[in-house]
Amino acid sequence: MTLQWVAVATFLYAEIGLILIFCLPFIPPQRWQKIFSFTVWGKIATFWNKAFLTIIVLLIVLFLDAVREVRKYSSTPAIEKGLTSRPGAYEHVQMKLFRSQRNLYISGFSLFFWLVLRRLVILITHLAKELSNKGVLKTQAENTNEAAKKFMEENERLKRLLKSYAKEEEHILEAENKKLVEDQEKLKTELKKTSDALSKAQNDVMTMRMQSERLSKEYDRLLKEHAELQNCLGKDSKKGL
Repeated sequence: MTLQWVAVATFLYAEIGLILIFCLPFIPPQRWQKIFSFTVWGKIATFWNKAFLTIIVLLIVLFLDAVREVRKYSSTPAIEKGLTSRPGAYEHVQMKLFRSQRNLYISGFSLFFWLVLRRLVILITHLAKELSNKGVLKTQAENTNEAAKKFMEENERLKRLLKSYAKEEEHILEAENKKLVEDQEKLKTELKKTSDALSKAQNDVMTMRMQSERLSKEYDRLLKEHAELQNCLGKDSKKGL
């Protein structure tokens, strides 16, 4: 194996190891997010996209080269040409074919796992953010529920207070109404007494008026009789003279 394929195979094993580490169940996504938020990653973040694209391009070139080698040593004319030229050419061609297929698998899986690794890091970051947002939303929901419970308790307390105030006001209104009814009955009684006294006074006034009329008539009659007596006495005195 040449040096470049040794490097690609080492890169493949490193990718497999990182993917297995990222898939460990006892390391939560929040821990990975803390690791990804180190200042070191922030410093190399500017070179990350360039490095990723460079590695993608190299792996694609190696993959295409491996495909070309596989097609080259898999073709029948190449095998026949090697057999006719040298006696051990068949084994040599098969060895070349094996190496080209091995390089094809190494480069293909390296390219695939590199894309998977990048996608896995993105998904872990998004999952950590969603879990943190979920924790924040859960805390907000708990605070909202507590506030709603407090509002409901306060509402129930206000309702009880209103009911107690309503009952007290009802008792007060009943007492006032009862007092007003009693006062009304007293006023009716006093009004009846006053009306009776007024009617009695009116009857007394009528009686006194009738008596005064009778007295005035009797007085007039007495005056007439007195005048007649005086006239009679005057006539008698004149006759005696």
